[in-house]
Amino acid sequence: MKTLILGMGNTILSDDGVGIYIARELQKQIQRKDVEIKETSLAGLNLLDLLAGYDRAILIDAIKTKEGNWGDIYRFSLDCLMPTARLATFHEVNFATAMVLGRKLGTKLPEDIIIFAVEVKDDQTFSEKCTQEVEKAIPKVVEMILQEL
Repeated sequence: MKTLILGMGNTILSDDGVGIYIARELQKQIQRKDVEIKETSLAGLNLLDLLAGYDRAILIDAIKTKEGNWGDIYRFSLDCLMPTARLATFHEVNFATAMVLGRKLGTKLPEDIIIFAVEVKDDQTFSEKCTQEVEKAIPKVVEMILQEL
């Protein structure tokens, strides 16, 4: 089974880069031919090309919720996400909607998709480092993903 681990975010916006930092840590630890690790700052429909051809995908990204604590770790399946009913523009397509559209267009996309998200404190400040609270979550997420493989 061909697996993609995709670290998402922006490494110059403090905690927003957490998905990429986790992917880089995994790159140091995983040396399997059936697992590919990539980084991206893309979203929506732009992700389809990156996901095409894989049987399984593990996505890692930052998240901001109203109830979460900084550094909290969430694990979702694609089924937990809701496609958008109405689109303002195709530039605003969420991930679930992009997957539905991609499949309807015949793109071979992973059947098994897991999303790990870390609750962030600061995704606005220009910095190439995560806050301490988010930094502490990185080794925990790395271990969780290693257990998924």
